[in-house]
Amino acid sequence: MSILLITPPFTQLNTPYPATAYIKGYLKTINHPCSQLDLGIETILRLFSPKELERMFDSLSTHEFSSSNSERIYRLSNKYISSIASVIKFLQNEDPTLAHLICERQFLPEASKFKQVGETEWAFGTMGIRDKARYLATLYLEDLGDFIRAEVDPHFGFSRYAERISMSATSFDELQLELQKEDSYVCKLMLELLEEKILDFQPKLICLSVPFPGNLFAALKCGQWLKQHHPQIKIVMGGGYPNTELRSVKEPLLFQYVDFVTLDDGETPLRNLLEYLEGKREIDFLKRTFSLVAGAVCYHNGSLEADVKQAKVGTPCYAGLPLKQYLSVIQLTNPMHRLWSDGRWNKLTMAHGCYWGKCTFCDISLDYIKNYESSSAELLVDRMEELIAQTGERGFHFVDEAAPPALMKAVALEILRRELVVTWWTNIRFEKSFSYDLCRVLAASGCVAVSGGLEVASDRLLQLIAKGVTVEQVTKVNNNFTRAGIMVHAYLMYGFPTQTAQETIDSLEVVRQMFEEGVLQSAFWHRFAMTAHSPVGLYPEKFSVSKVTEAEGSFANNDLEHLDPTGADHGLYSAGLKKSLYNYMHGVCLDHPLQNWFEHEVPDSSHPKDLISSYLSFPDRKQPRPENRVVWIGGPSYLKEEEKDKSILIIESKSKTYQLETTRAKGKWLEELLQKANPLSDEVLSYAAVQNGYEEKGLEDFTLFWYEAELESLREIGLLIL
Repeated sequence: MSILLITPPFTQLNTPYPATAYIKGYLKTINHPCSQLDLGIETILRLFSPKELERMFDSLSTHEFSSSNSERIYRLSNKYISSIASVIKFLQNEDPTLAHLICERQFLPEASKFKQVGETEWAFGTMGIRDKARYLATLYLEDLGDFIRAEVDPHFGFSRYAERISMSATSFDELQLELQKEDSYVCKLMLELLEEKILDFQPKLICLSVPFPGNLFAALKCGQWLKQHHPQIKIVMGGGYPNTELRSVKEPLLFQYVDFVTLDDGETPLRNLLEYLEGKREIDFLKRTFSLVAGAVCYHNGSLEADVKQAKVGTPCYAGLPLKQYLSVIQLTNPMHRLWSDGRWNKLTMAHGCYWGKCTFCDISLDYIKNYESSSAELLVDRMEELIAQTGERGFHFVDEAAPPALMKAVALEILRRELVVTWWTNIRFEKSFSYDLCRVLAASGCVAVSGGLEVASDRLLQLIAKGVTVEQVTKVNNNFTRAGIMVHAYLMYGFPTQTAQETIDSLEVVRQMFEEGVLQSAFWHRFAMTAHSPVGLYPEKFSVSKVTEAEGSFANNDLEHLDPTGADHGLYSAGLKKSLYNYMHGVCLDHPLQNWFEHEVPDSSHPKDLISSYLSFPDRKQPRPENRVVWIGGPSYLKEEEKDKSILIIESKSKTYQLETTRAKGKWLEELLQKANPLSDEVLSYAAVQNGYEEKGLEDFTLFWYEAELESLREIGLLIL
């Protein structure tokens, strides 16, 4: 049975969302061919083309515009039409020389988005011309996006479509009403493309991957068109949105647009569904699948087959996606968001689920969190090499809920052992196991950034959240990453149940001090949302909050309204928290009183001004354990013998030459140690083995030697204890 996997508009401009590549990779392992389509990037590329812009502007000749900004863009329509192809090619890295013309500020038409440009030398310098040009080209696209949203299609967004009507949609009524309206301009484009792809691929089954609310409406529009024009094609919907929102769906109207909805990991449900459609399995024996039977929504979960183990899911396969046509854009305000949107990343998962699985705001009762399963470092690096060969790209984003530190270490050492050149980043918990040495080996393997949840930056609330970290621990871990040259992004939360105004301001002060001390480079504030599958949603009374309503809707059931009688009025703090953070990330206004960010009175912080610096003033070094691995990443070395029992150990690092004076016996032992501890060596060297080898040479007390100047110098250069 021919299959077409589709990601509906819109997710990202710079790289494909990985769900269809994951499924295609699995289907390859069972020798079932399929095709895949990122309908989002295809629609964007058609919309932002000279022919389509000309058609769009022509359709507005008698239109009454909603603002002077829209009128300006319309009057400059010829400039947009003549420049759009060049800008798209530039953002696809096809014409880098255009950067000079863009930065002259005479090539691109400019509308309201360019008011935020201001002085850019602080961000890009005089040499960062390509980055600056990409930033300006991004603003140019955003101006056009604003115009489309204001005058052509109110649902449009570069990373979402009709998101508002899909958010917290406990009833299907609004979606159904919108789906019955005439197709919008963007929807018509999308459906024209879909028609072309159906003719090309001739599928019998279409799988719609819906990761976010901003993909749902477009997915249903696709289903609606397919039911009208190709009723013989079966349609199944899966992905992050159904997995969280549609676990209790009862709405029959949904099945006017799709035939099946699957939950959680898609490999086994899809394989079982294929068997059913081929007449090899009864419908009752599907796995985690909804369908409409006799006018009622039925859940089928009689399959006895287990989910596919991580070792057997295969390597994601991006074949068929236009990898060279994605757009590298730059949105300046947030360094981690820039990493997210700039460049194409191969997506991989180190481990399924979350090894911690306790955070009370998180959907820890759901499969994608609670069912933790790790992979081996060798298998992961095998997949990295396979993806490099497949895509030609060496950038990797590990999309874990929280990558396990032990596995990150093993992956880093395997990358170094194979001398593989890669760049990678991932999401973590700020575990105390992220020592400075571990961070250094991660950086040596190509890790450039990590993101993790600092959340409320309050020890009382961190304990209530069951985060398993303290502000002091996060500070020290962030410092270790920063010293190793790895960027740190913190997810911040406000509005957690019982959070007081004092705790909100104290959290802001912690964040301010972290930026001031340079242990945090990027962050983002999120407003707490109570979800049905989190401990807070399941047991609100334990957190002193109550649900507004207990009744389940017939469609989506995840986001819950709640009352927090003991907490602050959290809405008052939203603008001030975000505005202050914007400035802190740019290194400005760190000395401003916190009151300045708010239009209402706020309490003074109860924290001392040196809280974070005091945490950093105490060294975080621990006595090595016998089983700790000793690793050398400092570069090649050789021994130069001198007179009178002296020798010089010479080390050639990537940036400089080091010379360490020592005795001849110690020098010879150190030279051998560095050779054995090199990740390229087949030997795995433990701290206990190092100690025993030293003592077998009849040298002086090892513990004393370990803290002498020679070893301290070697540790700074690259002798690590992991």
